[in-house]
Amino acid sequence: MAGLDHGQVHPKEIEDPLIAARNARYGMVLFLIYLAFYGGFVALNAFSPTQMETTPALGLNLAILYGFALIVAAMVLALIYAWLCRAVSAADQGK
Repeated sequence: MAGLDHGQVHPKEIEDPLIAARNARYGMVLFLIYLAFYGGFVALNAFSPTQMETTPALGLNLAILYGFALIVAAMVLALIYAWLCRAVSAADQGK
């Protein structure tokens, strides 16, 4: 059948190894920040489960509030990563 031999839709992306390494470092640092936050949640559940039952605000227990905070933190860190890794134009590089 004619027309079914599709070629490559987009040209291959040219990736600078220095920018890729920088973005990987940003990702690792943000991941470690989130890992520490999540580790606190797990440690609190494992070693002080009665504290997770307390209701510090809005009539919700600490487990629910901490869980929502984890979700919000993940979204915020993703936005920070996207902002840090945004494309750098040749004009910004001074070329």
